[in-house]
Amino acid sequence: MFNESDFTPVRASLLAVPESTPTALHAFLEIFAGVGVAWEALTGERSDARRMAARIVARERRVFTTALGVPIAPHADLAETSCSDLIVIGDLDLTDGIPPAGRWGPEIQWLREEWERGAVICSVCTGAVLLAETGLLDGVEATTHWSAASLFREHYSAVRLRSERILSPAGPEHRLVTSGGPGSWEDLALYLVARFAGEEEAQRIARIFVLGDRSDGQLPFSAMGRPRAHDDAVIGACQSWIAANYTESSPVKRMINRSGLAERTFKRRFKAATGYTPVDYVQALRIEEAKQILETTGDPVEDVALAVGYADPAFFRRLFKRRVGVTPARYRQRFRSWPRPAAAGPFTASSRMAGAIGIAPIRR
Repeated sequence: MFNESDFTPVRASLLAVPESTPTALHAFLEIFAGVGVAWEALTGERSDARRMAARIVARERRVFTTALGVPIAPHADLAETSCSDLIVIGDLDLTDGIPPAGRWGPEIQWLREEWERGAVICSVCTGAVLLAETGLLDGVEATTHWSAASLFREHYSAVRLRSERILSPAGPEHRLVTSGGPGSWEDLALYLVARFAGEEEAQRIARIFVLGDRSDGQLPFSAMGRPRAHDDAVIGACQSWIAANYTESSPVKRMINRSGLAERTFKRRFKAATGYTPVDYVQALRIEEAKQILETTGDPVEDVALAVGYADPAFFRRLFKRRVGVTPARYRQRFRSWPRPAAAGPFTASSRMAGAIGIAPIRR
């Protein structure tokens, strides 16, 4: 689905009905808005990912109140929405016990028309009930919230229900994607970002929104922040040098010598300009590069340490855990599942910093 040469924004329609709950709809709206944008804003590293233009659509373009009492303000109505690349049906509150048949006539017709036009159609949790009403799920595997399994058996026996699953892509070209419980919107969101904007961007979105396994806290998700803009030419020249030479031995001493400043003056000006002490800056660059290598290769940790400038693997392991919150092995286990597109090649941490301070990116 993802074509690196196609930068036309993905047209994503988030379908809302009176039974919709607001969480997933608004979460998708925010996450899709961040694709290709948020990572650069936070870190300074440019993202070439395909953008995603999302909007909430409904039968009528007017504010309505959901069953939970939360207002939803659609951006467009069904009549003015066509040729969606992607449609997401959020989870539904069906606790009123009213049978689903006949509830969503206009929405079902619109979904069928969009399907014929080539849209990928997805559902979160009990949103699969609305999707099942279209008949598009007949004969294919699908999932939903476990509590809706009996409803499916009663009304949608033609659907091959796999309610044990969290995510179930199905149908021709996997153009039908259902997800399990209410919290499965996270899994679906990352799946869709990876599918339409690339797996590297999905990893970035996971880090920005701290999605996935949070048992080790936030540090494993974090990245080196966007460097400060400043007008200290001497420090800027040192940043440019260290971006390409951070594996050198005694890098801080070398920067001091290149600056021509006294050591105390250099350290004071460096901290004032960048917000980092020189040692912290070098360590941050090296650890970011180590993350990249751990994510994209199977190199032994000892080799990773050496590649980023640490001859002592034990020291590297301690430093990595202190800054990232987990060991290098644990980090690789968690994030290796998001491989970067082979054609793009891994960006180094120095390229992030280089882009932020206006010098040519460096690649390994």
